[in-house]
Amino acid sequence: MDFELPPEDDPHRLAVRAWLEENPKPSGRALAEAGYVAPHWPRPWGLDADAIEQLVIDDELARARVSRPANPIGIGWAGPTLLHAGTDEQKGRYLFCLLTGEQIWCQLFSEPGSGSDLASLGTRAVRDGDEWVVNGQKIWTSLAQYSRYGILIARTDPDVPKHQGISYFICPMDAAGIEVRPIIEMTGAHTFNEVFLTDVRIPAGNLVGEVNQGWALAKVTLGNERVSLSSPGALWGRGPTAGDLLSLVREAGGVADPTLRSRLVRLHVEAEILRLIRLRTVTARIKGEEPGPEASIRKVLADEHGQRILGLAKDLAGPGGMLTDAGPLGTPVDGWHHGYLFAPALTVGGGTGEVQRNILAERVLGLPHDPDLDQGRTWSEARRAPASA
Repeated sequence: MDFELPPEDDPHRLAVRAWLEENPKPSGRALAEAGYVAPHWPRPWGLDADAIEQLVIDDELARARVSRPANPIGIGWAGPTLLHAGTDEQKGRYLFCLLTGEQIWCQLFSEPGSGSDLASLGTRAVRDGDEWVVNGQKIWTSLAQYSRYGILIARTDPDVPKHQGISYFICPMDAAGIEVRPIIEMTGAHTFNEVFLTDVRIPAGNLVGEVNQGWALAKVTLGNERVSLSSPGALWGRGPTAGDLLSLVREAGGVADPTLRSRLVRLHVEAEILRLIRLRTVTARIKGEEPGPEASIRKVLADEHGQRILGLAKDLAGPGGMLTDAGPLGTPVDGWHHGYLFAPALTVGGGTGEVQRNILAERVLGLPHDPDLDQGRTWSEARRAPASA
């Protein structure tokens, strides 16, 4: 397989460049109308672009320093799920404003008592005429304070096994009964939130898919989430890349310490592996295939890779790394300190590394289910129990 992008005279490149000449500083709306926000999506929201065309568009936008709208959960997770299972009315109502970034989305999945075991969620939705009445609590809800809508899973039948009886909703975040409380991180920033839902009424038309079949859709969302969170930037697709750090080292004349040099080589190798896995994942998505276990492979690798990027950057800052205004090798701080403090969250958010490894063990290697998930016991209890237990 040829992993190089098409040459400079490729027709797709020329078309994007011509558009950029006419739109040198495009708005999010202009990018969405051109189909450049999610080129692989079907028309009219995208361009039905194949893998190579999408990568060419990405390359040309990056070269022109044009950024797509910042709506990671809407574009990366909610949108693909609506394309997969939403009604024509839902697609027409939500997708364009989601792509333009005019309506930010959040994800109402995790709960205080059901993080890694998401299917044990306790939030309830009860049908009342043409509405669903929702009560419960969600946590670690990124961007809830800015969001117009949230993708919500809630239990609609408590009398069936936990992976059944769950439904998937579009939740207006300005609905009566929703309270958003900030969670302040050790970085000093406010990315995450608690969300309390008290007698929140959601129109019946906001149900996505079939009643009690929401777990299958949640898996579609989570698969796309893992793809989105494993993009090149160290901070879940944002922030510095291994290439950025390596460029700083080159500009500073390199490093002589053999241990640091070995760590830099490792970052370069990891970044190349992740790039090739991303090409495979993008190709599968554009062919219409939903993210599979490879999304978990890439997320496990990308999260730990991001932590190593930021850890090495802090070490390269030397004693100045203990300060908030020192970057690697004397460079301006430019987010390195914030990234280092945020980095521990990488292997927790979007499914912990341990959960991803369980998925790979079961779905790729064919190993048995983790006993504590099947029988409600801890691993140590399961090991002590008789084989027939």
